[in-house]
Amino acid sequence: MNIRMVGMLSAGHLTNDLNQGAIAALLPFLITQNNLSYTAATGIVFAFTLTSTMVQPLFGYLADRLSYKWIIPAALFLASSGFAMIGFAPSYLALITTVVICGIGSAAFHPEAARYVNFAGGLKKATAMSIFGVGGSLGFALGPLLITTSVLHWGLEGSIVMLIPASLTILLMLTQSSSFESLEKIENVVVAHNESAPKKDNWNAFLKLTLTIIGKSIVFYGLITFIPLYWVKVLHQSETAGAAALTVFSMSGVVGTLLGGKLADRFGHVKIIILGCVCLSPCLPALAWFDNVHIATLLLIPTGAFLLMTYGPTIVSGQKYLPNHIGFSSGMTLGVAFSIGGLVAPLLGSVADHYGIWFVLASISFVPLLIIPIVFTLPATEI
Repeated sequence: MNIRMVGMLSAGHLTNDLNQGAIAALLPFLITQNNLSYTAATGIVFAFTLTSTMVQPLFGYLADRLSYKWIIPAALFLASSGFAMIGFAPSYLALITTVVICGIGSAAFHPEAARYVNFAGGLKKATAMSIFGVGGSLGFALGPLLITTSVLHWGLEGSIVMLIPASLTILLMLTQSSSFESLEKIENVVVAHNESAPKKDNWNAFLKLTLTIIGKSIVFYGLITFIPLYWVKVLHQSETAGAAALTVFSMSGVVGTLLGGKLADRFGHVKIIILGCVCLSPCLPALAWFDNVHIATLLLIPTGAFLLMTYGPTIVSGQKYLPNHIGFSSGMTLGVAFSIGGLVAPLLGSVADHYGIWFVLASISFVPLLIIPIVFTLPATEI
């Protein structure tokens, strides 16, 4: 594994996902200054989500055919520039336009970066992809802190601060241009080898994998949305305790992501996907069952770890199932499939309005049971 390149691409992932984490944190300021309704505010998030995830397969498709080393830094520049202009938007239409620009940059980054991680990973592709995933998780976590601090100091114009980490990361990548060229040469060798011994795309297996990711995405978005509310409304804890519970869950997910990648490279990608799904299945009912805050907090650790353990193995498995469409596979697994959980979140909110937050946790507890039969039918991928 080319740890230097994987680390740099992970830093790029952190920089890119700073924007995603910061969008939601910026909404209260936008509502106050621009007198936006809640519908208009959520429209901003919807515009970003739609462009940053749903068009990823298109960029992945293009990445499989038009690979240029400048795409990644250009995508980072587009994403950060779009976000930086949010604070200067003179109208709601202009605001949506800046968010769309930011989303397009983010969409262009993920498939191409994941494709390079695949080649830089060598024989430890799942480990490399897990490190890449941790970069995104950290960016998502740090984005709200960075943008909130900036806006409190400089007003909405503080959104321009996103250009600073992006500029540093872009400069770093430009100084490593020769390293990207080396990875391109490796890619050309692999392509030449595939032409002499072509591999078939397994679309059936990829569909099953996509359904698995969608199921886990529903669980993920359900938990990050309702864990703080569950702590406050059901366990009768403070808002600070609810935020701390979400932090415990998120950090456990980071540990699970790294552990899952290492285990997958040693024992097999599909085996770890199965392990994560099977071990997750009793954690969710237990979390909904126990009303003791200390036990519930402890249960967040295995829940987060087992849920995110499959991050690297699922992305790499998708790339292996579609060896002739690695970019497209990355766009689907990182974008569309994973974002569907976010689209289901409003439905879960409606369930909570009618039946309570506890019923939401109880409902998503059944999701792992639905995808376990699917993951057992996934064909093994060579390590």
